[in-house]
Formats: sequence, structure tokens, C-alpha cells
Amino acid sequence: ILAADTVVGCGRRILAQARDEGEARKHLELLSGRRHRVMSGVCVRDQREGVQSRLVTTVVSFKRLSREDIDSYIASKEWEGKAGAYAIQGRAASFVRWINGSYSNVVGLPLFETCSLLNHAGIIIR
Repeated sequence: ILAADTVVGCGRRILAQARDEGEARKHLELLSGRRHRVMSGVCVRDQREGVQSRLVTTVVSFKRLSREDIDSYIASKEWEGKAGAYAIQGRAASFVRWINGSYSNVVGLPLFETCSLLNHAGIIIR
């Protein structure tokens, strides 16, 4: 069994998936011009080794977003279903000043750590 989930942390706040446009706008306004953390928990349960898990954290820095940046992004609907209300692999890539850590973690599944856990469980990923 493989399970994973991702959240975005900014300051002392956790930004899960936005429920609506208003919440997505608030998430983006909070992230504007700031660093935040993208955290994914990955867990593998197998019959040989039991449960193994990893927490992967990536730091992302956003540029200062203009009202037009936010309005356009909200209108694109790309924020829907995304932790922190953005998708780094899409239009929001233009918001990112830099990242420190796993890019695939920000996309939603830290591939290196996931493959390592699966390999340890005897499922070889090539």
C-alpha cells in the first residue's frame, strides 16, 4: 500500500487545497513575496518490512504577485485541487523565484523518496 499527501506551510499557517476562489486568492496573497514550505508525507506498507515512511520538505520562494497575477491565475482554474492553491508545473512556475529541495515534491509526489521506499519494500522501480 502506498499513501501520500501534501500541504503547504507559510509562517504558522497550513494551506491545504483551497475550497473556492476566495480561499485560493487568500492563499496566493499570503504566499506573495514570501518563502513557504511544501511538505509531503509518503508511507509504504508491505508484508515483509511493515510500514516505512518519509516526510519531505521543499522550500519555495515566490515573487511578489500583482493583483493581475492573482486574478489571471484564479481565472485559469489551475489552483483547483492543489495544496497552497498553485501548481508549480503549470502557470505558477512564473511565480517561483527559487526552490530548495525536491521539485517533484512540490508537484505533489516526491519521486526519489517514493521510489526508495518502494525499492526497500521489494518493488524495484527502474
